[in-house]
Amino acid sequence: MHTPTPVIFIHGLWLHATSWTPWSDLFREAGYAPAAPGWPGDADTVEETRAHPERLADHGIDDVVQHYAGIIEQLDTKPILIGHSFGGMIAQKLLGLDLAAAAIAIDAAQIKGVLPLPLSALRATLPVFKNPGNLHKAVSLTEEQFRFAFGNAVSEAESQELYERWTIPAPGKPLFEAAAANFNPHSPAKVDTANESRGPLLLIMGGKDHTVPESVTRATLKQYRHASTVNDILEFPDRAHSLTIDSGWRDVADACLAWLQEQSL
Repeated sequence: MHTPTPVIFIHGLWLHATSWTPWSDLFREAGYAPAAPGWPGDADTVEETRAHPERLADHGIDDVVQHYAGIIEQLDTKPILIGHSFGGMIAQKLLGLDLAAAAIAIDAAQIKGVLPLPLSALRATLPVFKNPGNLHKAVSLTEEQFRFAFGNAVSEAESQELYERWTIPAPGKPLFEAAAANFNPHSPAKVDTANESRGPLLLIMGGKDHTVPESVTRATLKQYRHASTVNDILEFPDRAHSLTIDSGWRDVADACLAWLQEQSL
């Protein structure tokens, strides 16, 4: 009997792991074995996670990578990783470490070596950077900040609904680590982009994304230019950072399934 390939969904900052539920259902129907474990400190529900922001505080990129590596170690076979935002960076790191069969990074946070820092990205992350003390804290977004950072390509009503349903506080540490990546030779945001034995990678970008603008994703692809492995890129021109959770999520999920089929995964 065929054992279904595991798929691990990795959320980014400010969204709870349960926001992947529609994706998990779809991938299960498509014959995969999906799971969407939270970051260290995440509780099982949005409400409980909001109630205990201190549990999320001070977890950096390496903590999160080790957390998911530990989950992967318990599997019988290498999983496919699908990550959004910082989850996309984590997925690339795990792929570079040969812990995944393939990775799909959707609007992924910038890895070390990526130089563009667009103004909209600075504005989207300002709630964290305006206070250096946030390095060791978990920070919540206001509805207005969420609208700019995530919901700018959907209606105000939909943005508000997504905010109320899925948002949780996020540790500030990964953002500070990513911001300092190009000045730190041992940055946790460094990805082994030259690994020739790793599985295929798909980068997906939203053309209207304020938090991870297209220029960041294109610059990320360039980091892989010397690798002979599969490195593909796909754009959704009218979508922003909420593309995995808003009313158009299915288009993105179907594109991921189609790409995995092309890779015979």
